[in-house]
Amino acid sequence: MAEQQAEKTSIQVIERMMSLLDVLADLPDPVSLKVLAKNSGLHPSTAHRILAAMSSAALVKRHENGSFTLGVRLLELGNLVKSRINIRQLALPYMQQLHEAIGEAVNLGIRHEDEIIYVERTSSGRSLLRVVYLVGGRAPLHLTSVGKLFLAADNAADVRAYAHRTGLPGKTPHSLTRLDALEKELDRIRRHEVAFDNEEAEIGLRCIAAPVRDEENRLVAGLSVSAPSDRHNPDWAKPIKAAAEGIARALGHQQAPRRS
Repeated sequence: MAEQQAEKTSIQVIERMMSLLDVLADLPDPVSLKVLAKNSGLHPSTAHRILAAMSSAALVKRHENGSFTLGVRLLELGNLVKSRINIRQLALPYMQQLHEAIGEAVNLGIRHEDEIIYVERTSSGRSLLRVVYLVGGRAPLHLTSVGKLFLAADNAADVRAYAHRTGLPGKTPHSLTRLDALEKELDRIRRHEVAFDNEEAEIGLRCIAAPVRDEENRLVAGLSVSAPSDRHNPDWAKPIKAAAEGIARALGHQQAPRRS
């Protein structure tokens, strides 16, 4: 009985500690004990006792005027968690759900210099694998929907530099091999946060991609669905974006409020 009571007390302390951390996270400026107690629903003496222990562990910082802010230990722990995140493992459940909903191949790609590298894939099992979309496959940025996402995240000077370095080689009659055409396409991607590959890397293959951003709003990957042109559906953009946003949230990204 005593053991159960001790466990219950420990859980209550953890819950109260988390409520204090939530208040500190919501308020950017140093917070007084009075405000912390009121916003967390704790008695001031209880809040003070827990804050003292948290301060000793550097989970919060107590300032000279008695106010509190989040502590540096949280930053250390956060960076440790961040360093251990494997985006492939994190993204795979979302990719599998998207694959089940759409029934086509789902790809996860990252940028390496002037190319996209595909790091994970769920196969549709309904058509022959395209080499460019195999795990470990590479493709020029401007020829794929995922690659265009990364170019759209660049500024105009960087896009021009990419075009100069690569010469914008094409693989099909649909490839974007002129800078003005590429820039027009990138503008559309920036507006809609979705990119398309309309048989630009391979005849008969079309693709839709959405961006995956991390907690610092950096573009770290692109999530795409590839399918033969006769099965392609532009309405897939919505579930692809939703899956990409789910992966982003798991990475710590906070969606910006939508403008009305």
